[in-house]
Amino acid sequence: TLTEELQIQLPRDVIPGSVRVLVSVLGDILGRALKNLNGLLKMPSGCGEQNAAALASDIYILEYLTVTQQLTQAIKEKATTFLISGYQRQLNYKHADGAYSAYGKGAGNTWLTAFVLRCFTKAQSFIYIDPQKIEESKTWLLQQQRENGCFLQSGKLFNNRMKGGVSDEVTLSAYITAVFLEIKMPVSHPVMNKSLSCLKQSVSNLSNTYTTALLAYVFTVAGDMETRAQLLQHLDTVAIRQGGFLYWSQTSTETSASLPVEISSYVLLAKLSASPSNEDLGYASHIVRWLTGQQNHYGGFSSTQDTVVALQALSLYATLVFSAEGSSTVTVWSPSGQLTFYVSKTNKLVYQEKMLPDVTEKCKLEVKGTTCVLVQVKLSELSQSNVTYLWFHCRYSGKETSTNMVILDIKMLSGFVPDPESLKRLKGALLVDRVEQNEDHVVVYLTELTKDVPVDHQLELIQELSVEKLKPAVVKIYDYYKPSKTDTQTSIDSPH
Repeated sequence: TLTEELQIQLPRDVIPGSVRVLVSVLGDILGRALKNLNGLLKMPSGCGEQNAAALASDIYILEYLTVTQQLTQAIKEKATTFLISGYQRQLNYKHADGAYSAYGKGAGNTWLTAFVLRCFTKAQSFIYIDPQKIEESKTWLLQQQRENGCFLQSGKLFNNRMKGGVSDEVTLSAYITAVFLEIKMPVSHPVMNKSLSCLKQSVSNLSNTYTTALLAYVFTVAGDMETRAQLLQHLDTVAIRQGGFLYWSQTSTETSASLPVEISSYVLLAKLSASPSNEDLGYASHIVRWLTGQQNHYGGFSSTQDTVVALQALSLYATLVFSAEGSSTVTVWSPSGQLTFYVSKTNKLVYQEKMLPDVTEKCKLEVKGTTCVLVQVKLSELSQSNVTYLWFHCRYSGKETSTNMVILDIKMLSGFVPDPESLKRLKGALLVDRVEQNEDHVVVYLTELTKDVPVDHQLELIQELSVEKLKPAVVKIYDYYKPSKTDTQTSIDSPH
């Protein structure tokens, strides 16, 4: 039996009556990611970096479902379609020499080429990948090795967060070596001998926690248990322990969870990639508890790369501890009553969610049983700080007396959704014929605009997730039958 007190932080400027506390329960560590396959298992798109990241996430989810025999035919067909499309799209960013870059031009990118090599090799389990494409990328990467065994850093990543903590020569070399090991290149290969020798020289300097965690994973997969033990021992001394949680950070003043998630995921991979003992699994469980606490309610994390590495680590852990048997009961108490959830092998992937009957700053959680459960408490509230008012001033100043039907296409800021009541009001507003929601867009159909007669509308946005380094969103307005007549405006740079 596990009992825990939960603290619910209510914002000071909360709008009365707007607070809801939702408790959700799943019987699988990756259950939240699996529930939101439409969000995580997705059609790869964008540039060479974005496409490869989506491809990797799809592969790790598929691998886990396959090993645990939970892969349904429907998910398999959908995922296969995504992988084929992502593979074909990725080839658009391939250079003639086998390297990859964000747009298929300029210098080949060392990190991205290694990332794609790993993806394509793993994807071979599910779809046809031309082995020549894999061999060309592998050959190009081998040619980037310097005399000292480390690898040259070539090319620029347009999205720095894609590469996580990979920034210097040693870390980049560790990343490439990890990829070579994962694709089963023998440790006895001359290139591997040289790269491991280069990396071993850096073991004496363990000031960079990210590099140390990555090296621990590399030497684990390489079978060098002595070096692995040295690295893991050091990591244990710099670990951050909070109750039953265990994680690592690059600096004590780290404000973003992204790098700690990636570092902790590499430590988890190092712990679990060499026939883990029960003691290793116990140690790993504390890391997993922290990692799952960093997930958003879609099952992802705060950036592209930490989501990819965390899914790799969590799927490995989930595979090792997976059991189809067992059951558990989850009880949540609040002052006015209790909620009860039951998890067994028949409903472990069923998403169960209930609302607490009242909202207080404390509630008590008890889990009793023999199977894994993932419990998440989600606070949903409106406050002055997370409601954004968006105003639209639409005016036609062309040559005609009026327009055809006009489309107002509103892209949501990351982490924001339209307020349902505000959306309802917009549907009944002046000249609005129809309003559609299409993923992260709200599309408003205006019957027409009369020349020089302005029309004003408004829409309230609610911030569901806090997103770092929020990028501006774009609003477009255009004539339905003459899309070339388009005006584009940046909606908002930040919530206000």
